[in-house]
Order: sequence, then C-alpha cells, then structure tokens
Amino acid sequence: MSPSLFLVVLLTITALAYILGKKRALGLAVEKKNTGKLHSQPGYYGMLTALWCALPPLLFFVFWMVSSDSVLTMMALKTLPESMQNLSADQSNLLVNDLRNLVAGHVAARDIDPVLEKAAIQYLGMERISTMALGILMFSLALISAFYIYARIRPEMRARNHVERVVYIGLVCCSTIAIMTTIGIVLSVLFESIRFFQHVPVTDFLFGTKWSPQMAMRADQAGSSGSFGAIPILSGTFMISGIALSVAVPIGLMSAIYLSEYAGTRVRAWAKPIMEILAGVPTVVYGFFAALVVAPFIRDSGEFVGLAVSSESALAAGLVMGIMIIPFVSSLSDDVINAVPQAMRDGSYALGATQSETIVNVVIPAALPGIVGGVLLAASRAIGETMIVVMAAGLSANLTANPLQAVTTVTVQIVTLLVGDQEFDSPKTLVAFALGLLLFLVTLVLNVIALYVVRRYREEYE
Repeated sequence: MSPSLFLVVLLTITALAYILGKKRALGLAVEKKNTGKLHSQPGYYGMLTALWCALPPLLFFVFWMVSSDSVLTMMALKTLPESMQNLSADQSNLLVNDLRNLVAGHVAARDIDPVLEKAAIQYLGMERISTMALGILMFSLALISAFYIYARIRPEMRARNHVERVVYIGLVCCSTIAIMTTIGIVLSVLFESIRFFQHVPVTDFLFGTKWSPQMAMRADQAGSSGSFGAIPILSGTFMISGIALSVAVPIGLMSAIYLSEYAGTRVRAWAKPIMEILAGVPTVVYGFFAALVVAPFIRDSGEFVGLAVSSESALAAGLVMGIMIIPFVSSLSDDVINAVPQAMRDGSYALGATQSETIVNVVIPAALPGIVGGVLLAASRAIGETMIVVMAAGLSANLTANPLQAVTTVTVQIVTLLVGDQEFDSPKTLVAFALGLLLFLVTLVLNVIALYVVRRYREEYE
C-alpha cells in the first residue's frame, strides 16, 4: 500500500469518526431529553473526535516522510564492506547519491556495482517493511486516539473550546511557517550576497555602469575579469516596468471606473470575467505574442518613419507586459470603488455635483488606498516578470533611455547566471544573490511608500 493510499484510508476513517462522535453526542442529548444539556453543538463533538483520529497519525506520517529516507540510507550503507564505509565526506556523498540513483532506477544495467546493487535491494526490502509498519501504526494510532476521545464524550465536555483551541494552534503554526520561510529566504540571499561583496565592492556593484559578469575560471585561462555594475540592468528593469505601468494603470483604472459606476448589470456580468481572463494567460504566450507580433510591428513602424528600432526592444516588452497586468489594477480597483459607501455619492449629488465630479472628487479619493494597493501589486508583477523580457527585450545590458533599444532586467540576469552547472564560490554566480537582494530592497521601498499613502488617506476618509 502506497503512502498516498494511507491518507485516503485515514480520511475515510476520520469521516467515520466524525459521524460516530456526533451520533454519540445526539444520543446523550436524547437520554437527557434536551439538546440544551450539551455544552456544545453536536457537530463539535464529531469534529473533536475526527481531529483526535486524524492529527496523531498525520504527525507520525509527516515525521516518517521526513526521516525515512535518511534512516533507510544509513541502514543500507551499514551493510557495505568496511572499506566503503570509512570514506571522506565527498566520497560518502557520492556513494549516497549512487545508492539513491540505483534505488530510483536511474542507473544503466551495465553500470551497476554489485555491492551497491545488493545494498539497494536491501534498501527496497527495508522500505517495504517500513511502509507496512507505517500503515499499521497509523491506523492503530487513529483507532486508539479516536476511541479514547469517543469514550470521554459527555454532555458537559467543552468540545467547542477544544476544537477552537486546535484551530487556533493550527493558524499560529501556519503563520509561523510563513514568517520563518520569509526570514529563511532573506537570510539565504543575504549570506550569499555578503560572500559576493567580499569579492566585489558594494560601490562598484551599486554605481557601476558596465555589466559583464564573465570571468576566467582558472588563473591560466584567458577571460574577462568581470564587471558587475548593476545600473544598466536596474535602468532596464525600471524602464520596462514604467512602460508596463503607463499602459496598465490608465486602462485598468478607467475600466474599473466604467464597470463600477457606468456599466449596467448585464455589461458588467460579461465584461469583467473577459477582462480577468488576461491574468490567466501563461506568460510564455505573452512572450510569443510580443516576439512574433508586437516587436516586428514596432520595428517596421519605426523603419517606416526613419527610426532605428532594435528587433528586441524595451517598448515591445513593456507594452505586452502592461496588457498582462491590466487585471491586477482593474479588478482590485473595481472592488474598492464598489466598497465606497453609497451615502458618500448621495451626499455629493445632494450638493449639486455631477456624476463625473463625484467620481473624481469623492469616489476616487475614498478608494485611493485600495487603488494604490492594486498598482503596487501590478508593479511587483511587472518587476518580477522574466519570460516576456527574455523573448521580447533580449539579454543585452545596455545603459540607455531609448525604449526602442534592447535592454534586460534583474530577473532575467538572475536566471541567466544560474542556468547550467555553476560553482557557488565564483562572483559570476554569487552576483545573482546580490541582484536578488537588491530586488528585494526595491520592492520593500515600494511597499513602504504604498503603506504611507494608504495610511495617510485612510485617516482622512474614515
């Protein structure tokens, strides 16, 4: 029986435990001839029984999934000859990788070491035994814990309090996981960035105007010494994002105003879903559209009027990216505009204002915090986009203010630097983490600015 099937069977047992726990609570209420004698609703008793049935086996299952591979690998390695156990750390890691590849079937038959093959067979045998033991322990634990709480169900039991406490602990754990994940990401990027700045000065990275991260891998190898100035790729990022926002913000905001203030119910019912389809189109499709349609059109149009236009340009990427992020602005703006109290509109009309004056002077200022949040989300989406830039803007790190030239962005360079087999002790690879840290700081500044705007106007209109 596979571990996934264990979860299906456990879910079935949990549902049965819920039914039995609820039925027992109802039975006790009937004996008392009044459901009011129960401290909680019968459903809470069933939920408490289901939680006791599911949580202990799930915790054991998670522990087994995390530790089983390491334990089985260690036990399989113990069966190897003494000469294959006293190895260096690198050799041990290589031996473990070979064993795991052999267990997974990723090694050709002619390349199999007989000793490793025997260890892999023993690994698989122990895995089957451990899987059977897992199933027996999970189901035994589920039945024992469910029967324990089922037998303790009484009318005076505070089932609702127990269930809410478990839910509270679960919410705290989820929040902690999210916070710790964020901290882990920031620290991992920060530590690698510090390693990069030990090779390249911070000032050269932040204020350098040349980006050429190619470096010689050995002292006797010809190659560039590397230039890691981030200004060209930052300028490309801001240029493409600015073009995208200049397209998305006016169109998205005007669309939201029309749908919420002017459009009828029938028009809104079909117009808004069609507009939000843009958010579900894969970015690679936008990239193909930009590379095959928009970029050639811009190039041909520029040549027609006598302008020198590159086949890959920031304008093409920015325009298509702007179309992609229109739903982020329009949908959120529409929601916050609809959330503005109708009393504010009625008061404006009572003072003699027209509908357009009410929208400009009352509705938009009142909805401004939500609109700023939508624009910020769109800006973050534009700054983090990669596929459209790769296909429509290119990889050239040009320091230019001309949107008709090829440029690149921070995310594209991060992907380019980390593609292939890389050594994480070279500035060429470590600079990707420095770029990630720089991008994180830029988005953090945008969030702080947006938070300031939201708080200022929220205090004014609440």
